[in-house]
Amino acid sequence: MTRTPPAPLTLGIVGFGKIAREQHVPAIRADRRFVLHSIADTAGGAAPARKYATVEALLAADDAPAAVAICTPPQARYAVARHALGRGRHVLLEKPPTVTLSELEELREVAARAGVTLFCAWHSQFAAAVLPAREWLAQRRLNSVRITWREDVRVWHPGQRWLWEPGGFGVFDPGINALSVAARILPKRLLVREALLSFPENCATPIAADLAMTDVDGTPIAVSFDFLQTGPQTWNIEVETDADTLLLSQGGARLAIDGHDVQVGPSAEYPALYARFADLIASGRSDADALPLELVADALLLGRRRLAPAFVD
Repeated sequence: MTRTPPAPLTLGIVGFGKIAREQHVPAIRADRRFVLHSIADTAGGAAPARKYATVEALLAADDAPAAVAICTPPQARYAVARHALGRGRHVLLEKPPTVTLSELEELREVAARAGVTLFCAWHSQFAAAVLPAREWLAQRRLNSVRITWREDVRVWHPGQRWLWEPGGFGVFDPGINALSVAARILPKRLLVREALLSFPENCATPIAADLAMTDVDGTPIAVSFDFLQTGPQTWNIEVETDADTLLLSQGGARLAIDGHDVQVGPSAEYPALYARFADLIASGRSDADALPLELVADALLLGRRRLAPAFVD
């Protein structure tokens, strides 16, 4: 007897900017377990599905979607997610999931009470070389780690003023990707010990950061984030072990051991995210890992500040 596959889950996107257009929509369309139902966004312009001005209007529709992916700037995510969870919808949160840890903890509780899935989508953890790196490092003793995550904000976030407002994360918007990967591949829990944060004189968030971290065994971890790198971009994690040196580069897409490339699969971060989201919903579970956000919060609490020149986009 042939079983009829379950009907795909209807899914709405809240916040329809660059990341939603370029990453979420193709990944949703490629996964037969989802169908793109609708978009909620205040901006004008065309959309690939029916469009609403607000998440409230989207979820008030007679055929409101079963799940939502929240791709707004981080300052808005908590309120949107709480509303959706309270209406019994499964929620995928783009990174960083919320502005504060207390907001994320509250969303966990709301999701548990509602019996729906909450998924913090740390997309860089799904890069092709991350799992192979994690498995290789699990068998080694670590000597030191260097994380270098430097990119050009004018290329990746042109005109996005929310980055520089309170709750906008500044350089930690990409930097939290590095921390999410490090937390995934390194065997022991990570701790922030010191931080030096560079704040442009006209911004509320840092444009560069240097962190001194360790794992719980005291392994030194040096971190450098910069939002003003031009030319080739740098997204590297280098780990010296008792045997060889591992280099995870291109944001987790490429792996090398002692300079020799290791074959990994093609890059498919967002398709893997949606596959994980579908599996969580099917099994009635949530995955709301707060550790990358905790590390950013610790850096901001511990950080010494220095003034940098004003930032002009």
